[in-house]
Amino acid sequence: MSKPEFFVTPGYGDYLRENLHYSQAVKVGNRIETSGQGGWDDEFNIPPSLADEIGQAFANLTRTLTAAGAGWEHVVHVNSYHVGGFPPEVNEAMVKWYRHYMPNHAPIWTQVGVESLGLPTMRIEIRVTAIIP
Repeated sequence: MSKPEFFVTPGYGDYLRENLHYSQAVKVGNRIETSGQGGWDDEFNIPPSLADEIGQAFANLTRTLTAAGAGWEHVVHVNSYHVGGFPPEVNEAMVKWYRHYMPNHAPIWTQVGVESLGLPTMRIEIRVTAIIP
């Protein structure tokens, strides 16, 4: 078995590693797992718009995948966690970003409704699994 290699997303990941003692991604062999990425900026501000928050979570996943040596073309599984249920704008935004970042494949996806997330203002958190051929 390959030795796990941990990655920290530059910016907010440095703060989370230092203060909450966790990494943003781990690579074992050709498999990368990310921790949940929220729609925060580097100062942990959350956009007022849910659609913008979802877009920022995808942007943060891009940063995290890049830090671990992967890209969206390698993503095979997505878990998304949602506060406030599933109004139409949730799936509209998720599908918009799926088609933007993964135009040539459709990953498997699990959506879960939750009561709360790591920051009181968060409404979405997304984690992915990537396989590098």
